[in-house]
Amino acid sequence: MKSRVHPKHKTKYRVWNWLDYDRALVQRGDVTLWLTPDAIARLEAAGVGKRGGQLQYSDVAIETALTLRLLFHLPLRQMEGFLRSIFGMLGLDLSAPDHTTLSRRAQRLNLTLRRVPTGTGIHLIVDSTGLSIVGEGEWAAVKHGRRGTRGWKKLHLGVDGSGVIVAHALTGGYVDDATTALNLIDTVEGDVSCLTADAAYDTLGIYEAAAARGATVVIPPTKTATVLGRRPRSPMRDCTMRQVQQVGRRQGQKGLGLPATSPRGERLLPVQVDHRGEPSRAQSRGAGD
Repeated sequence: MKSRVHPKHKTKYRVWNWLDYDRALVQRGDVTLWLTPDAIARLEAAGVGKRGGQLQYSDVAIETALTLRLLFHLPLRQMEGFLRSIFGMLGLDLSAPDHTTLSRRAQRLNLTLRRVPTGTGIHLIVDSTGLSIVGEGEWAAVKHGRRGTRGWKKLHLGVDGSGVIVAHALTGGYVDDATTALNLIDTVEGDVSCLTADAAYDTLGIYEAAAARGATVVIPPTKTATVLGRRPRSPMRDCTMRQVQQVGRRQGQKGLGLPATSPRGERLLPVQVDHRGEPSRAQSRGAGD
């Protein structure tokens, strides 16, 4: 029986630079932490000038503690002891937030994700995923032996090269991916140097929108795609089609940097989560081989 989930061809990687690979593994265990004078001054909360209880720790202190907790996979109580040991080793007269404070403040903490400046344009990666809506009606139908009606929504994401979600949209389940991607491209701020997506976005509208932003397109053509002999046409798409026809579809994906897709044309973008376990950023590693 052939598997419909796993692809037929699996890319294998061999390590050639064993010395650098060994040093990189050792470097993963090196923990180097330092606190600047400005960061130390911002750990304590400033007074709000109102009556009642005052905050003892600033949002910067709570965010720092929760970031370290996410990085080292520590429970709240262990995170409290970890901060106390750091302050003790650094010789700082600071108190660490207790685990109860971390749990309570994390629910109301508003984070602003800062995109890492690269000095170049954004490498935009666009994809979508389906969200199933399960309500009381479907649950009651399944319980009493009937078939319920399942609702679907689509979450469209635009991710940059540093892993930050720069554009998003929530639509109905029957909305076209390529049409929604046009709005995502328009909402991205800054210069876009490259656009990467799967074969579902192989449309002239996507190529025109990318060309208007001065971006190159890395999209594998569909199996039935051909070079258009009439207008409107995209020179960039025609060039990709000719190269794929010359070297073959699979070799074209490797040589041209086109993203590989599953047998159903799907591709998964890994999404990082914040301290609450909610999707906050998506990494673009592995977007194109």
